[in-house]
Amino acid sequence: MAEWHRIPIDEALTRLATSLAGLGRDEARRRLAECGPNELEEQVRRTPLAMLLGQFTDFMILVLIGAAVVAGAIGEPGDAAPIIIIVVLNAVIGFAQEYRAERAMAALREMSGNYAAVLRSGEHLSVPAREIVPGDLVLLEAGNVVPADVRLVEAVHLKTVEAALTGESLPVEKLSEPLPDPNVPLGDRRNMAYKGTVVAYGRGIGVAVATGMGTELGRIAAMLQQEAENKTPLQRRLAAFGKRLALAVLAICAVVFTLGLLRGEPLLLMLLTSISLAVAAIPEALPAVVTITLALGARRMVRQNALIRRLPAVETLGSVSYVCSDKTGTLTLNRMTVEDVWPNGLDPGDGAACTSSPRSPVDLFTTALVLCNDAHEDSEGGLVGDPTETALLAYGRTCGVTRVEIEARHPRMAELPFDSERKCMTTFHRDGDTILAFTKGAVEVLAARSVAMRVSGREIPLDRREIERVTDEMAARGLRVLALAMRRWPRVPDRLESDGIESDLIFLGLAGMMDPPREEAAEAVAQCRNAGITPVMITGDHPLTARIIARRLAILEDDGDAVLTGQELAELSQEEFEAQVEQIRVYARVAPEQKLTIVKALQDRGHFVAMTGDGINDAPALKRADIGIAMGITGTDVSKEAAAMVLLDDNFATIVRAVREGRRIYANILKFITYSITSNIGTLVAITLAPFWGLPLPLLPIQILWLNLLCDSLPGLALAGEPAERDVMSRPPVDPKEGIFAGGRGYYAAGYGLVIGAAALAFQAAALRMGLPWQTMVFTFLVLNRMAVVLAVRSDRTSLLRIGIMSNRPLVGAIAITFCLQLAVVFVPTLNPLFHTEPLSAPALAATVVLAMGMVLLSEIQKGVLRWRQGSSR
Repeated sequence: MAEWHRIPIDEALTRLATSLAGLGRDEARRRLAECGPNELEEQVRRTPLAMLLGQFTDFMILVLIGAAVVAGAIGEPGDAAPIIIIVVLNAVIGFAQEYRAERAMAALREMSGNYAAVLRSGEHLSVPAREIVPGDLVLLEAGNVVPADVRLVEAVHLKTVEAALTGESLPVEKLSEPLPDPNVPLGDRRNMAYKGTVVAYGRGIGVAVATGMGTELGRIAAMLQQEAENKTPLQRRLAAFGKRLALAVLAICAVVFTLGLLRGEPLLLMLLTSISLAVAAIPEALPAVVTITLALGARRMVRQNALIRRLPAVETLGSVSYVCSDKTGTLTLNRMTVEDVWPNGLDPGDGAACTSSPRSPVDLFTTALVLCNDAHEDSEGGLVGDPTETALLAYGRTCGVTRVEIEARHPRMAELPFDSERKCMTTFHRDGDTILAFTKGAVEVLAARSVAMRVSGREIPLDRREIERVTDEMAARGLRVLALAMRRWPRVPDRLESDGIESDLIFLGLAGMMDPPREEAAEAVAQCRNAGITPVMITGDHPLTARIIARRLAILEDDGDAVLTGQELAELSQEEFEAQVEQIRVYARVAPEQKLTIVKALQDRGHFVAMTGDGINDAPALKRADIGIAMGITGTDVSKEAAAMVLLDDNFATIVRAVREGRRIYANILKFITYSITSNIGTLVAITLAPFWGLPLPLLPIQILWLNLLCDSLPGLALAGEPAERDVMSRPPVDPKEGIFAGGRGYYAAGYGLVIGAAALAFQAAALRMGLPWQTMVFTFLVLNRMAVVLAVRSDRTSLLRIGIMSNRPLVGAIAITFCLQLAVVFVPTLNPLFHTEPLSAPALAATVVLAMGMVLLSEIQKGVLRWRQGSSR
């Protein structure tokens, strides 16, 4: 299939055993039976039931189900119900995400039209696109979806939009001549048209060389089916964390049960205590907190034009170290713009600021670029047509020259359409008693056909060297350069032939155009670098254009930053490519499978990769990337289905805002884990060490379960709304290999957990000696102490006073509600028998509150020491 572009038309027809009259109907039916329908194959899909049951296989989920069974077995259905609700909620969300992901292939199959025009036995027929077979002669017209991969036999002003397949931002002009180079990139195979692309202009005939899964679109579908979605960093960390936690809890519970029996405690009491301790030690609210935190984050992101399709992707953003971004529409405006003009008499580089006025020497230049133009304004004032021509009309507007107004004075009388062989077009317009002919086209063509140039309202001899110098200077800045010229006629020529008409021209000037970078993109790139994230441009456009845009955005900054083309990439082995992938900042003219290669190479080097894209060709890489990001405006359904996030404004700056939100969310999830584990360790230490201190069990089973249910719910969920810390985008990305307890969190949880447990036992011993209701006091102390811990973990370095207690009002409200509920358990008579509590005196309650809040003071001292050490080390 890769060789079809190299061979002449006659040889292609011979190989396919067809002719310019097309296949016979019987032969077409035979080939359809042999080759199969022109459709994308679909893998065997998992049934919805299998998807749903698969949500209950995660180890942490199994532990939670076990905890619910235990809670119900010991007569605590109130504790079992929330756990079951959490598990079911998690399963429903996971099922919805997986079911939606399965629709990617369905969207891919919709990319081809339902019917196609073919030539069979010399007769024009309209047949279902699924019945196209290799050897069919396919007729193409503007607006058609190309139904198969075809080798073009005829191309009359034919242009196709291939952005979805190759990344090329402009319609591609087609031809029928063979291209002998065997290494021509997909985007440069101009004698081929590919399944799923759209005919934008002109007409053509092509012989089908590949159908179904044999097409370029089919190859992408195969890659998409092969790529499994990666688990997010948090999913991996929580899976490992859940297994270790379950084993540790079982071991501790066994120790507590054994020690209790050795001390002579009742068997049933120790059994219930051990089971309750196991339930309490596992943070069953964790899946709910994670889900709600991600959901709230996703809601915030939508307001910032980032639509999250799969919730786990939210936290993945915090680990991203490379952002591989498409150029067109994401880093640029996706709109051709006149960047510079060179009407004779002006110096190049002055920019595209218009100096035209009705009597200025550049007025004819502006008139020419507006009149020699097939673009037009729609009813709402928008510009419709070829991107290059709409750019010229837009520039004319800035000069005060509109198509409607100027054409009313100079109506078009005739035209010589653009032709790829002559590389120019000419239009004829009435100008009083004479005719003005304006010609637009390639600089080298118009310069060769011109005999003079117009400067300051008069004609002077042509200076081809100067024209060449200015053209080279514009091209070096990545501009696409067009020339304009004119000739005056007494009347419209009788014979509209190029040789007689497009000669003896008066050269008017040059227009340099490009799709310029977004204004906010440069700042977003700078923020990426500051956050330790490397931005990389991957585009189907020309290497020079890509290089210029990358330099303007500072994606290419150092001398060591490299630009690699798809052809150069194809010549490298995987090992050679991976050795230099971290130095490459721009990829140009890449094929679909090469985008996937780039993502894999970066992942093999230990990076977490965000990949943006809008086309069919991007779908496999979007699915393979740690977070795939599709374009909401220009993106195809295929890319959106394969992606985890959709940019509603197609703006690179939105990615940076999403990364900031992702880092905030991941930090808040870690804060909840730190809070929950620290508090649980404190409870475990108190219960485990009590026998060694000669103390009775400090808590009863119902108190352990209440402590766990009350404190892990409201305060834990309120942490989801914790604002981002000020330096969140000045820190490096989260290391993907980093565990839950990396960065000192494990030491923090263990250290403070020991302190809390020791404080609880000391408090219990003191209350026993004083004859106070020690169990109620220890119970209340551990509840209120958790409120102190939740305040302490809001930041691991910034003082609570600087953060501001009221900066997270939901958390303050959660603490207040928890405090009131605990007071009700202590002071409401009807609840005392249920929870085995008794009212506390004012001094006893005050002592409990003061001791519990001591955690905040201890944390503030520790943070102060940390800041002092960091300051003194600078």
